[in-house]
Amino acid sequence: MSTRSIAPLIVFLLMTNAATTSAFNAKQLKRAEEAIAKAIEEKNIPGAVLLAGTREKVLFTKAYGNRAVEPSEEPMTEDTIFDLASLSKPIGCATSVLILIDRSKINLADPIAKHLPEFGNNGKEKITVEMLLRHHGGLIPDNPMKDYVGAPEEMIDRVMKLKTTSEPGTKFAYTDVGFIVLGELVKRVSGKPLETFAKDEIFTPLGMKDTSYLPPKEWAARTAPTEKRNGQWIRGEVHDPRAYALGGVAGHAGLFGTADDVGRWVRMLLNGGELDGKRILSADMVKQMLTVKALPDGKGARGLGIDIDSSYAGVRGDRYEKGTTFGHTGWTGTMFWADPVNGAFHVLLTNRVHPNGKGEVRELRKAVSTAVAEAMLGPAAAGPAGDGK
Repeated sequence: MSTRSIAPLIVFLLMTNAATTSAFNAKQLKRAEEAIAKAIEEKNIPGAVLLAGTREKVLFTKAYGNRAVEPSEEPMTEDTIFDLASLSKPIGCATSVLILIDRSKINLADPIAKHLPEFGNNGKEKITVEMLLRHHGGLIPDNPMKDYVGAPEEMIDRVMKLKTTSEPGTKFAYTDVGFIVLGELVKRVSGKPLETFAKDEIFTPLGMKDTSYLPPKEWAARTAPTEKRNGQWIRGEVHDPRAYALGGVAGHAGLFGTADDVGRWVRMLLNGGELDGKRILSADMVKQMLTVKALPDGKGARGLGIDIDSSYAGVRGDRYEKGTTFGHTGWTGTMFWADPVNGAFHVLLTNRVHPNGKGEVRELRKAVSTAVAEAMLGPAAAGPAGDGK
């Protein structure tokens, strides 16, 4: 593992947002690094990239351990490209949907079947765009892999014919299927495949130069591998089996990117929809996206395409405030969390599924989130803000 000292960084990394502490707390940041070192030692992750900052700028970036341990060791670098897994949902898909809403092409209250008539069957007729963004449309979390045979068009047709598992709008169930449908919605309404629309409207304007669906082959050497598929290491190809079957692009998975690029997207939201003079979303749309809204069955709250306080939100740790901060996680070991009130955030990217799919990062995420948030924001005023889930 890298042992580069963080001391020189502490000297000059001053927070520019008046609502946050004036400087990183070195002791708290050391706790985050110790948690990462422990996860590497216990073989829960081969390595990681940690980035933290404010809405104005990145304050800290560091690589730890290795990006690969098999078939040979490769040191992790700050510019390592990761399979972002379900970070694809907010960054690629949900942002694309919200752009189309901003442009009055669709509305949150629109039934999906208004734009995708083939979806309007088997109890799905009243499922709205908002229901899918908040994961309470009544769809199954994942349909069987036997549905993903044949041509991608056949696979999507099977998705469109699925039955509901609960009454739409009544129950929270985190679902990849819902975002597969949203990815198709973007394609139908915009006239462009999701990967093209997201590149044109999000990644290129934001300067996310190392973010892409279907990443070019020349990126492979810099990409963190995941597991083996058919005896070959998965590197630069999506790990998620359904996204892979669909050709590598889907609303729920398929996006690759670096910690720096994820940070640029988060900073765009913290700046009300724009970054470096490039507007991606209107300020009103960002406000709607980040507004806490209780889930219909009383099991927490989510925003539009992002998590705020669902059963998955314990990764925020014990310092980011519950109910006002937001984030998301990805199966491969990726996450971000952000505080729009104080303008602070962090990104933690790992490839915890390398080499054997057995890495566990739940406690690591909580520990790093707590330590980094305390390093930026100071200790909690009274008691833990997180719920320990």
